[in-house]
Amino acid sequence: MTLKSEHEQTANSKQQTAGRAILLFAVCCLLFTTACRRDMQDQPKMKPFRSSTFFRDGLSTRQPIEGTVARGFLKEDTEFFTGKKAGKVSANPPAVPSQAPAGPQPSGTSVTPALQGPAAYPDDVEVFPIAVTKEVVTRGKERYEIFCSACHGLTGNGDGMIVRRGFRRAASFNDDRLRQAPVGHFFDAITNGWGAMPSYAPQIPTEDRWAITAYIRALQLSQQTEQKGQPSTAAPPATSGGHQ
Repeated sequence: MTLKSEHEQTANSKQQTAGRAILLFAVCCLLFTTACRRDMQDQPKMKPFRSSTFFRDGLSTRQPIEGTVARGFLKEDTEFFTGKKAGKVSANPPAVPSQAPAGPQPSGTSVTPALQGPAAYPDDVEVFPIAVTKEVVTRGKERYEIFCSACHGLTGNGDGMIVRRGFRRAASFNDDRLRQAPVGHFFDAITNGWGAMPSYAPQIPTEDRWAITAYIRALQLSQQTEQKGQPSTAAPPATSGGHQ
């Protein structure tokens, strides 16, 4: 019985040793597996503007192949993306002749009147290239109050808050010159800047620029000082009696 007990103890000891060895091996495998784990933030990639010795120019970011256009950036609709009539590339209106001075003019002197309305901006579209809906005007109002009202004011009179604080006065959308200007002029001004106004193309997407333009038109209509029934400065036509 004693010899059998010793054999049993020896067998049990070997089993325990083998079990511990297996357990140790499993733990080592887990450790190695954990060491090989790679998180997404640690993946082998080049971050923007990081230099690289792999390419000759030392840049990790590759430049687009010359002549290629990214998907969705072809911009074939000239009127929608530029506010210009198809085939027109001019970014600025023609020089506007000065207004005729007040008072009588010397004999033989001819003064060219200043251009007004679409004639002052012949390259700009006169019709919206999008459908102007209530939703578009509402969107334009939101964008206008964010980007434009600081200078042009909430009513478009050019008396925004920073103008009241001493900044150069902005143009009033309610002047006859801008009331008669084509819609493409406003889109062009937002896109490329005009006078002291910088370009807002990086901040305002194309669709929102047209939405703002639609809201400017709504502002102009709401702020018109001419009312129906106001006496006209022109002589009334001769009538034979009765009401017209």
